[in-house]
Amino acid sequence: MGFGFGAIQAGLFLYEAFRSGNFRRLIVAEVMPNAVQALRQSAGQYAVNVAYRDRVEPVEIGPTQIANPKNQPDRKFLVAAVAEAAEIATALPSVAFYASDSPGSIHRILAEGLRRKAVAGGPPAVVYAAENHNHAAEILEAAVLSEIPQSEHDQVHGRVTFLNTVIGKMSGVVTDPSEIRERHLKTVTPFDGRAFLVEAFNRILVSRMSFGSALAKHGFHRGIEVFEEKPDLLPFEEAKLYGHNSTHAVGAYLGAVLGVERIADLEKAPGVRTFLETAFVEESGAALIRRHQGKDALFTPEGYRAYATDLLWRMFNPYLADTVERVGRDPGRKLEWDDRLVGTVRTGLQQGLNPVRYAMGTAAAVTVLDKSVLNSNLPLQELLDPLWRKASPNPSERQAVLQAVEEGRMRLRLWRDGGFPDLEAFTEQSLSIRR
Repeated sequence: MGFGFGAIQAGLFLYEAFRSGNFRRLIVAEVMPNAVQALRQSAGQYAVNVAYRDRVEPVEIGPTQIANPKNQPDRKFLVAAVAEAAEIATALPSVAFYASDSPGSIHRILAEGLRRKAVAGGPPAVVYAAENHNHAAEILEAAVLSEIPQSEHDQVHGRVTFLNTVIGKMSGVVTDPSEIRERHLKTVTPFDGRAFLVEAFNRILVSRMSFGSALAKHGFHRGIEVFEEKPDLLPFEEAKLYGHNSTHAVGAYLGAVLGVERIADLEKAPGVRTFLETAFVEESGAALIRRHQGKDALFTPEGYRAYATDLLWRMFNPYLADTVERVGRDPGRKLEWDDRLVGTVRTGLQQGLNPVRYAMGTAAAVTVLDKSVLNSNLPLQELLDPLWRKASPNPSERQAVLQAVEEGRMRLRLWRDGGFPDLEAFTEQSLSIRR
C-alpha cells in the first residue's frame, strides 16, 4: 500500500512489490482527482519507463486499486486497507505532508487503520518513510501515535514498525507531449498524459525492523526483498543527503546559472563534471569519512570514490535525461539549515575542511531563489536567515556558513563575468591565489 502516486511510489515501491509476486493486492492513495480517475479508467494498469545505461524500457504494472483520501468512502477503504496491509510506503514531497487538519490526513488514516490491525490481530506491517529526511520515520510515527490513545500504543507497536529509507533512485515525471513522443515514452495510462521515468537502480537501504511483539519480530518477512536492512542507517542517510542529493543539487543550480536545460548538458560545460566529482570526493567524502570511518566500507577513500563515480555516471545518464528545473525545484527548502546544501557546507566546516565547491553551489541556489543576487551586494543573510529561523542555528556556526556562502557568491560572480571558463581549473586557481 502506498501514499502518493508519483514516480517513486509507482516506479519503486509498487513496481518492486509487483515484481516480487509476494502480494495479492496493490493499493495506492492519491489526492489528485485526475490521476485517480485515469488509473480507474485503465482498470488499475499503469506504465513506468525504466532507464538503463543503454536504453529505456516501458513496464506495465497492475492491477492497482487507487483511492482519494479526500473522499469519505475512499477514506474508509484506505483505513481498511491499512488494517490488512503488510507493507506500506509514504512517497510524498516532504515530511510536512504527513499531518494536516484534513480528515483525510495520512497520519489519521494510518492511525485508524493500525488501531484496527492491533485490535483484530491483523498482519504485522512495516511502514517505509521515503521522504528525504534523516528522521522521517520518527516524525511519521510520532504523528500517527498522536492520534492513538496512549493506552493502545503498546498494542500498536506490537504490529507495526516504521522504517527510514535511503533511496538513491533518480526519477522524474515527463509532461511535455512532444518530448514523450520523441523519446518513445509510455504514458502512465491512456487517460493520463504524464510519463513516469525512473532509473533501473534499486539498491535501497532501510533501517532494521523492530517490532514490539516477539511473534511479529520472528514471524515477519518483507515481501519487497530487494531492500537491504542496516542496523544504523544514519551514516548512509548522510551520504545520500550530503553526497548524492547535494551534488545533484549543485549541478542543477550551476546549470541554472549557465542556462542549460538538462543535467546531461553539463558535460559540455568546461570543467563542471570534474568540479562536481572533486566536490563529491574531496569535500563531501572527506568530511563523511572523518565522521563515520569504520562503520562501513563506504566510508573509506576507495569506497566513497566508487560511490561518487557510480552516482555521477547515473546523474549524467542521457536516457534518464533529468532536467535542471526538476532537480533544482524548491530552492528555499533545499537551502534550509539541515538540508542538502547548507548541511553539506556545515558538515565540511565541522570536520575542519573548506567546502568551497558546495559553498559556491549554495550561492548558485540562492541566485535561483533571487536572481538579483549575482548583480547586487544584497547581504545573503537577508535571504537565508528566514529559511534558517526554525532551526535556531548556533550564532558562530551561522556566521561561518554565511561567510563561506558569501565567498561562494564571489567566486560564482567571477566565473560568470569571466565567460564561464573551465570551472574546476578556475576554482583551483582561486584557491591558489588565496593561499
